[in-house]
Amino acid sequence: MPNFDDMKLAIEAMSGGKNTVLLDDQGMPSVMVAFPKFKISDVITGGSENIHPAFSIGGVEKDVIYVSKFQNVVMNDRAYSLPLKDPKTSVNFDQSVTYCRNKGTGWGLLPYSLWSAIALWCRKNGTMPRGNNNYGQDQAYSFEKGIPTSYDNQKVARCATGSGPNTWSHNWMPDGIFDLNGNVWEWCAGMRLVDGEIQIIPYANSMILTTSMSASSTEWKAIASDGTLVAPGTEGTLKWDAVSGKMQLTNGTITPTDQGQWLPYTTATLSSGLSAAPELAKALLFYPDEPNGDYGGDYHGFNTSGERLPICGGIWYFGGNAGVFCVILNYPRSGAHGGIGFRSAFAN
Repeated sequence: MPNFDDMKLAIEAMSGGKNTVLLDDQGMPSVMVAFPKFKISDVITGGSENIHPAFSIGGVEKDVIYVSKFQNVVMNDRAYSLPLKDPKTSVNFDQSVTYCRNKGTGWGLLPYSLWSAIALWCRKNGTMPRGNNNYGQDQAYSFEKGIPTSYDNQKVARCATGSGPNTWSHNWMPDGIFDLNGNVWEWCAGMRLVDGEIQIIPYANSMILTTSMSASSTEWKAIASDGTLVAPGTEGTLKWDAVSGKMQLTNGTITPTDQGQWLPYTTATLSSGLSAAPELAKALLFYPDEPNGDYGGDYHGFNTSGERLPICGGIWYFGGNAGVFCVILNYPRSGAHGGIGFRSAFAN
């Protein structure tokens, strides 16, 4: 594109190299945030020295993964991270994957493992992002507002990407990742529930162009009680269930129920069959690394009937329940409405 070098240089200079501009196969730009790799011990007290699984793709450690600075828009069937735009919505899971992969090799829908890594980083660094979770403003900080781009019953709904204050970014800085709390839900790749069983595409392998995330793909793996990856349906795999009004991580048998559950993440419990949650479960937000800790009041939601895929972050009316630890698995892959969007990521 014309003047690309000037645009790239300006953004990198203003952000101290923490932001950059990447071109896709059409030569069109996206503003991206460089998110460096870290160890699990960097974000989870008592965690191992292993790198967080979000930074491994195809068996190769990535020093950095580039995250869309903004919730994405779509042009020419491709996803773009651009400021002050109305984010693309009414898009289902498979469409979101396609819009990202259409951009070329290295591009993909933001992996759920990477969303988890960002959330843990924010909590560890004391920068839990605020955002548009109360009709154009932050519920707890009503003076923090974005620029409206749509309305819901004459109230502000969506806001323009990146139009809120710096506290709406992951690091409370202008060079951060914006709108992770509220505005619109975001599809994430590489994680699902099937009849309550937690299944993942290991690490960030969903970023590989040829990785199949179809309903019948054999690349989905379940998680054993010790954190090892096994075939779906293996006895004793990790599942989510609702017990006594709390989310429970269990390795037992559950009865699939076609009913949405909305439960505080911080109060999650373990079933009697689990003496502890494996580290992988904590690294991927399946169980809190600090039970009864402060997770900003964020909720987890799930439906244990059939296949359900994750939307994360919340929506403009979700209030204090929205945030980086807000993960909902109530929708099938065909789900789409004006409050669900997505963002792309890139890795060399």
